[in-house]
Amino acid sequence: MNALTALPALPSLAALPDRPVASAQVVQVQAPARLHLGFLDPGASLGRRFGSLGLTINGLATVIEARHADRDSVSLAPGVPEAEGARALSFLLRTRQALPDSRPVALRLQHLLPEHQGFGSGTQMALAIAHAVACLEGHARSAAELARATGRGLRSGIGIASFEQGGLLLDGGPGRHAAPLLCRLAFPEDWPVLLIKEPASRGLSGEAERQAIASLPPLPREHAAAICHRALMQVLPAVSESDFAAFAQGVSAIQRLLGGHFAPAQEGRVWASPHVAPLLDALERQHGAAIGQSSWGPTGFAIFPSLARGQEAVAWAAQQGLISDAIALQWVSARNRGADVHWLPHSD
Repeated sequence: MNALTALPALPSLAALPDRPVASAQVVQVQAPARLHLGFLDPGASLGRRFGSLGLTINGLATVIEARHADRDSVSLAPGVPEAEGARALSFLLRTRQALPDSRPVALRLQHLLPEHQGFGSGTQMALAIAHAVACLEGHARSAAELARATGRGLRSGIGIASFEQGGLLLDGGPGRHAAPLLCRLAFPEDWPVLLIKEPASRGLSGEAERQAIASLPPLPREHAAAICHRALMQVLPAVSESDFAAFAQGVSAIQRLLGGHFAPAQEGRVWASPHVAPLLDALERQHGAAIGQSSWGPTGFAIFPSLARGQEAVAWAAQQGLISDAIALQWVSARNRGADVHWLPHSD
């Protein structure tokens, strides 16, 4: 790859510098994946709907490149599904409409997060494209403004905050605009995250997701209160104090409460994937991992206090026959910064 010249680190989008060299005509944005660790109150039993806990991770990202051109266009790197081109073009046109006097852009999708796997692929693509266009035009826009322009962040602000800041994030649910970010903590990077993926399956999205949420009975008020208490008085303090045992207990308890609530939309299961579920349960029961499902899944996660402990747990699970051919495992780490943005020389 061409040598990279880094733009100032996010989250500050208040000022965008000129291109550092004359040949730097292409802006590249690398937007990280996030895990959605759970809603606080999906049915507004306590007065305000949703609210989210999430974690930004390394190891998976959407990567796009953009430059000015004679007309708007989208090209795809090998391996990027063709259907993603139309969605990317929609985000591009919506962004240009929101930015006064913006010029046409040639967009290149280099790599995308897996779609409907629980990594926030749609929001990260939208923000990456919108931020690239803003950089090209020299417009300073916050990630929340870019999300509104592209129609993202309607339920959760976790993807927006992941793009902008990274770390462990807590938002207050949709308000007048984007969901306000209530807390951002640096997550211990020596607590490794095991992703338990089922590549052949997809979680709910779009209209199917809206119908599923609408069909569920309200989360009982006492459950919403328990989740909020766990998040505020257990998970956040545990991360601040690097207390893994308390963190694991809190996250797993939140996930099981929410899994039970969403089970009717997941064929009666706490975890959407029958291939992921046995491994998650065993890693919590036998090895004290913090476990859960990101969003609608099917991706599950297990967080450990050290890589050695995690690898020991995976080896044990393999011996027990808990790792089926339907799943794929990937070790990642927490990411305590937002998207990476670079200027590249343009060469035809």
